[in-house]
Amino acid sequence: MKKLYVVRHAKSSWDFPGLTDFQRPLNQRGEKDAPRMGKRLQNEKVNPGLICSSPAVRALSTAKVIAGALGYPAGTIQEERTLYHASEETILEVIQRFRADVQEAMIVGHNPGLTDFVNALLDEDISNIPTTGVVACILQVDAWADAAWGCGKLLFFDYPKKGH
Repeated sequence: MKKLYVVRHAKSSWDFPGLTDFQRPLNQRGEKDAPRMGKRLQNEKVNPGLICSSPAVRALSTAKVIAGALGYPAGTIQEERTLYHASEETILEVIQRFRADVQEAMIVGHNPGLTDFVNALLDEDISNIPTTGVVACILQVDAWADAAWGCGKLLFFDYPKKGH
């Protein structure tokens, strides 16, 4: 069994028209929501052996804040270029390449691919993973390479506006 945490980046800013989509930073709400969700994940005893993030500024910033809350060294976050606006198939290919010795992993990326990925992986019907939303799941496989559609079960789905 493997544990996977699927995280959508925190809310990003549109205030800088000169920036590319890839370069957009977090906005004020994103800067508040990321540490809040990091704390919630810490309370859930989340302990990833690997955090893999899209290298887009808003995703990597989110990954670093959550890593800090979990005591994960931010310098070891794996940047995966293909996670930037990835399809569900690409996301599956990324997790299938995770090291076998990793039991818990986290990916940080973008919609609509993340929501499509989670629904196919878990056979769920989540309409949308909101910004800084986290879907935690158990994959009923011994190796990441064996991850396939329908192999997962939902542990929890949390996001900033969910009552706590």
